[in-house]
Amino acid sequence: MEEYGPPFLLESVSSVKSVALSESGFMLSQAMLASFGEHAHRSPPCLNLKIHSALPISPAARSAFIIGGLFFTFILLAVFGVLHEAQRIRRERDQTKAVNSRTSGGEMVWLPEGKMTMGAVDGAPDELKMHDVKVRGFWMDKTEVTNEQFARFVKETGYITQAERKPVIPDGRTVRAEQREPGGWVFTPPKTPDAAGDIWRYVPGANWRHPEGPQSNIDGREKYPVVQVCWDDAIAFASWAGKRLPTEAEWEYAARGGAMHNPYVWGKEMKPGGRWDANIWQGRFPVEDKAEDGFAGLAPVGTFRTNDYGLADMAGNAWEWCADWYDATYYNRSPHANPPGPEKSDDPDEPSVPKRVARGGSYLSSENNGAGYRPSARRKVPPGYASCDLGFRCARSIQ
Repeated sequence: MEEYGPPFLLESVSSVKSVALSESGFMLSQAMLASFGEHAHRSPPCLNLKIHSALPISPAARSAFIIGGLFFTFILLAVFGVLHEAQRIRRERDQTKAVNSRTSGGEMVWLPEGKMTMGAVDGAPDELKMHDVKVRGFWMDKTEVTNEQFARFVKETGYITQAERKPVIPDGRTVRAEQREPGGWVFTPPKTPDAAGDIWRYVPGANWRHPEGPQSNIDGREKYPVVQVCWDDAIAFASWAGKRLPTEAEWEYAARGGAMHNPYVWGKEMKPGGRWDANIWQGRFPVEDKAEDGFAGLAPVGTFRTNDYGLADMAGNAWEWCADWYDATYYNRSPHANPPGPEKSDDPDEPSVPKRVARGGSYLSSENNGAGYRPSARRKVPPGYASCDLGFRCARSIQ
């Protein structure tokens, strides 16, 4: 069949026997063209065009037309989907900027919805059983909350941490005289290997402003993680900032950084490329810290490489409070989607003392001390406990 241009370009329409309107096989009949030519000099063709039976459409042409239409529809839906997702991400980022302005510029990182295998087979008994978990997308602080951020919170609200208040001692509980005074727990390196059993002391006057006791302070440590904060203190800060504490599942999902089977937050090797990627204890704990990572205590947040999600210090530096109660066997019945944590604490070793979960390890974590820097490692802590290596970071949901 001969090919011609569109009908509105033809000089003598009546002499044309048939015209291909498209490659799919649609054609004008001869009678239709004759009618078109008959009225060509009297009025626009579109006002006098008479419809006649068209030549038949081949099955192949019909199929091609249908497939083309479906493909075009799919492309449109995909474009609209991308635009909608871009708008959602912009909206979430705008919301997060408002939160950041309240917390001295604390940056948050978006973690997309995903799945992971939670727990470990080669860790402590409470890391069993390994189970698949789906986590909805959420925001996570890039770093632990700093002294600078916490100071702003205290200045604006007048908040007083629990370590700064006189402790409430439960009836019937026996404590040392110093534990009846405001204070917190401080790590004290043993002078000799034989004295390694008494390395934690309750120090009156130890609090977030004086992490190691009254003689210490946080001058020049504005970018260090705030410590000596109990669970309620972390909750109070998070509420002020328009955030919350992460669930235990969210925390582990964030720590793994998308690499769900690596034994460490930073990868598969303890020292990739011969370098330390976290502020942890090098040497035999608690006798000798070689400080090969450059620090014998806390480090400024963000000193070490981030994980693949862009989160810093998910291992080492300071332990981090999670929202959950501690339950040693929770993994046996934990839901597979967005586990909220158990309804109450259950610690078989000390059933009368409720506990919350802390994650991530600290500068005191070592291979011979539980390796708390592993992403699956769990720590059980009484919610009123404050120490020189326990801090937190916040999370945020998108409603």
